Amino acid sequence: MHVRGVDPQDVTWEQDGATYRAYFWDRSARASDEYEVTGADVEDVLAWARAKAEETGSAYTLYVRVTDEGRPGLVRLSGVAGDPFA
Repeated sequence: MHVRGVDPQDVTWEQDGATYRAYFWDRSARASDEYEVTGADVEDVLAWARAKAEETGSAYTLYVRVTDEGRPGLVRLSGVAGDPFA
């Protein structure tokens, strides 16, 4: 982990609400369930994802949905990185 100070004026926008995507990986079946979550803070979404993964015996990946030059994409926040079936 690398930590450095930053200039808070180096960004051009921010928003308070986020859209999250949660993927739950059933590795034995090589299948996944996907959900979109809005109206919650990241701590609440993380707690929900961890509890659901434990309840279902699956692994999970949590992303925040972002837009870059008008194109949607995902940034991983927590959970499985890379190919969950590898």
